[in-house]
Amino acid sequence: MVRRVESIGPSTSRTAPTVPAGTVVVGVDGSRPADQALDWAAEQAALEHRALTLVHALGPLGTSGTAWLDQAAVNRRDILDAMRREGHELLDHGRERALRRHPQLEVREVLRMVDPRESLLELSQDAAMVVVGSRGRGPVRSLVLGSVSVGVSRHAACPVVVLRPRNVGVVRRGVLVGADGTLRSRASLEFAYRQASLRGLPLTVLHSFWDAAGATAARVVPADETGVEDQRLLLAESVSGMSEAYPDVNVTLELVRGLADDALVRLSQQMDLVVVGYHPARPLAGLVYGSVASTVLEHGSCIVAVVPEPEVALPGEAAAGASAGVPGLSAPDVPA
Repeated sequence: MVRRVESIGPSTSRTAPTVPAGTVVVGVDGSRPADQALDWAAEQAALEHRALTLVHALGPLGTSGTAWLDQAAVNRRDILDAMRREGHELLDHGRERALRRHPQLEVREVLRMVDPRESLLELSQDAAMVVVGSRGRGPVRSLVLGSVSVGVSRHAACPVVVLRPRNVGVVRRGVLVGADGTLRSRASLEFAYRQASLRGLPLTVLHSFWDAAGATAARVVPADETGVEDQRLLLAESVSGMSEAYPDVNVTLELVRGLADDALVRLSQQMDLVVVGYHPARPLAGLVYGSVASTVLEHGSCIVAVVPEPEVALPGEAAAGASAGVPGLSAPDVPA
């Protein structure tokens, strides 16, 4: 099944059937990173028996950004028609690529003449996850798969998976997830366990802590080292119940001295996927924990998943206020 929708003029609503709840959304632009993201997203949709939604956003040139064309006596309609044709061609290529590998997939296609970030953020409201490449092709398309990955990961209502460049031929060790030892990490842990189970990969759960020994560089604490019993207990408690839910996952718990972002970036060189959490509702924590996600996105050497984690009030803390709303689209889905 294939359905294509297109968004052009300003409006305040969108048609409900466009994106089924729980779909896997992927940004496409014809570049190699985008094709890699598409392949991963299509495999994910097939593994979870979900619909796949291909999204191509033409950016602000599709709306008010074309005012200069009128001043230059350029036929605005011709330019927009050409942009739409190219967008449809990219979506056709993406659909054919996905169905060639997974012929049973339900594929939806969305072409929007809005900023790519708006499109992906709005679609994240109903999606299981959003998948993008690390960078795009050309000055406009790079918005979809380059700088936008950080912005979308900070505000999306679902996990955002970014296909980072990685060294081919390196032996990988599965999934790595960072846990802060509190209930706030639960969403990231559940995502990591599920990915490890779906893809038949081992899982490493890492908890970092700071002391003088980790001041220079993050390092893994040996299993036989004493004096860190409290940290080991904290880590064990944070994954309580997960092995029962995913008995097929081979799990390793590791403590690391030093900064979490340093440890995750270093270990990402040997991983298939790194999962980090992000707390958009906590501005103070965001200075530290949010920077971890941004650093791993920028410097990681494998696929990175950023999982939004709901605010959890811990003993001795006041519950944070409600999170800021996610920006919506100014343009709806209009049947092509």
